[in-house]
Amino acid sequence: MASSKPILCGPCHKGEVTTKADIWCYNCDEGLCSTCLSHHKRFRATCDHKTIDIKSYKPSIQAIKTECDKHGQQLNLYCPGHLMPCCDECISTVHSKCTGIKSLAGVVDKTKIEKSKETVETDIHSILNVLETIINNKSKNIKTGENQCVSIKQSIKGIRQEINKHLDHLEKKLCQKTDTIWNQEKSTATDFISEIEAKKKNLKEMKEHLQTVTTHTSKLQSFLGVHQIDQQVHQCQRYVEDLENDERTKEVDIKMKQNDEIEKILSKLESLESLGEVIVIKTEVAMKLEISVGTEPQVELHEQSNINSMTMNIETKIEINIKKFINDMICLMDGRVIVVEWKGEVNLFTSDGKLQKQLPIPGRAWNVTQINQNTIAITYTEEKAIKTFNMENKTVTKVITLDKDCWGLSFSNGSMAVGLYGDVEIRIIDLEGNTLKSIQVECKDYLRNLVYCNDRVIYSDCVGKAVYCVDESSKQIWQYTQDLTGPKGLCTDTYGNIIVADYYSDRIIVISKDGQDSKVLISKEDGLKDPKCICFKHNESSGFICDSRSTYLAKFNLSPCLL
Repeated sequence: MASSKPILCGPCHKGEVTTKADIWCYNCDEGLCSTCLSHHKRFRATCDHKTIDIKSYKPSIQAIKTECDKHGQQLNLYCPGHLMPCCDECISTVHSKCTGIKSLAGVVDKTKIEKSKETVETDIHSILNVLETIINNKSKNIKTGENQCVSIKQSIKGIRQEINKHLDHLEKKLCQKTDTIWNQEKSTATDFISEIEAKKKNLKEMKEHLQTVTTHTSKLQSFLGVHQIDQQVHQCQRYVEDLENDERTKEVDIKMKQNDEIEKILSKLESLESLGEVIVIKTEVAMKLEISVGTEPQVELHEQSNINSMTMNIETKIEINIKKFINDMICLMDGRVIVVEWKGEVNLFTSDGKLQKQLPIPGRAWNVTQINQNTIAITYTEEKAIKTFNMENKTVTKVITLDKDCWGLSFSNGSMAVGLYGDVEIRIIDLEGNTLKSIQVECKDYLRNLVYCNDRVIYSDCVGKAVYCVDESSKQIWQYTQDLTGPKGLCTDTYGNIIVADYYSDRIIVISKDGQDSKVLISKEDGLKDPKCICFKHNESSGFICDSRSTYLAKFNLSPCLL
């Protein structure tokens, strides 16, 4: 055992009898002697509890609470929308509008703990690799900076040899400035490395704790333990994602900008005020973080939903009156909405439908997708290009040039699917523009609207009056053509069902994820007119519908019902 102090039998101790425990029960969280164990096994409520020989039990394992921290009640429910265990009080307050609430016991029973553990371990490994890469780059950068600093000083001395004593104080001034600037940058870099080392240490501790939690605890405790570690890993993930916009990750070069007038005024040294200027050049460093945290829940809840029991209602209609034809619309992770005009502006709306601003992106935009919290990607058909745009810095960060006109665009797990004109091709590319897969598809229209997820692409063919699903090998999984008059915008719910804006019939239709069934959710009789685009809010069952002339945003709520 991990401790020399003997563990007593819990039931005997409550009866004021001191008996050493032979077995540890993880469900009861107490030791049992051989006598109490026999009773324990005979009771229906405790016969299936997870037990372990007391010699193998490690008291050092941190206790995993099965009660709600906020309300003190037993965790007995699970919210698939927020991917978290809840108590009855949580459901009635914080999660009152969430749908698909499940029994925690049922969720735990279906959960593959080992798979969840492997996923978290993979994510920790990926984050550690990114942090290690940053440390190595920064360490090399410090060495380079040292050499650059020496080089600057040598240049200064070289100049100094060509001029007279009048420049002595300028040399000293510039050297001091060089040291000051570099010391500031070096200190920042060193502190940054220390900060990352602390994150690494924390992640390694999580990894060690993860192994212990899943090996020496009950399934419920394993589930909750993995969930808690998963939340901590989420925090580390957000930390790493935020590093993309952190000035400290940029490469630092120390250079001197020599005064252009030096050679001209050597004969007029008294008028010379400076030998040059020490500047810091920071270069963006690409950080490739390949993780699954945040993209897949620990619990596999994406089971087939009964679309016949699904309902959709329009909560409110918001007049936006752009009064221009639109191409595409998405809901951002923070709840805001982007509406792209037909070969025109990219409009950013608040979560309540108010126009916030037009994004300053040159060109005639077509389709849009979100890459991460601050970055979107947009197709520009006439330029045969995809532009990535940082909304926080308001700058185009990359332009990917393609060999064909590009239309629809969707991002998933580090890569993008883009619809190309010519050979009716959907091309899977990475964020650098490298081709990963080429999917040849059937389509009578331009590939304007598509969704890329789970290694499959779902796209609408307005002219052919069909919706298709294909995999990355160009294999057609299914084709849906029943009762469609002009399918345009589409998106998927949390269960994989496809929600389609059938433009010419003024309807919103749901198609089951296997492409076999469908149901009309909203029609013209519900006040719907010319629906062009539809999108869900991030990890929610609500979203927006926009008409072709962008006169309104209709906020909808979808109520699924599981089989």
